[in-house]
Amino acid sequence: MTRIELSSEAFDDHGEIPRHHSGEGDDVSPPLTWSAAPGDTSELVLLCEDPDAPGGSFLHWLVTGIDPRSAGTAEGEPPPGGQEWPNGFGRVGWGGPMPPPGHGVHRYFFRLWAVPEPLSLHGRPTVDAVHRAVKGRELASGTLMGTYQR
Repeated sequence: MTRIELSSEAFDDHGEIPRHHSGEGDDVSPPLTWSAAPGDTSELVLLCEDPDAPGGSFLHWLVTGIDPRSAGTAEGEPPPGGQEWPNGFGRVGWGGPMPPPGHGVHRYFFRLWAVPEPLSLHGRPTVDAVHRAVKGRELASGTLMGTYQR
């Protein structure tokens, strides 16, 4: 499988996500850039999840239908052509890091997949539902991990 290079000018891979992007700060999505998707990509899918949440993997951002010719997205903006879905907080769009106080460092995985046809998702998809929908269909993928604690 082809690798997509996924990065942010706001934080390094395995680095701390700035408070500005958290639920304690301005709660705006970080800027992201990515390398080109394979030519047979129908759409890109972006997921941000916290696997360290007390109740299991928590959904912070899900965007489908992203233009496969795009190369990134600006701070506070949905990716080009993308449809944002409800996050674990119940709001559509980005929901920044907000782990329980004193719960230690949480990891936030930004995952970008190139898929050959649109995903079939409905209602309020969970992190697990997205992983199941993508599994075995991805043409390329990339991951960026940031950390945050309160």
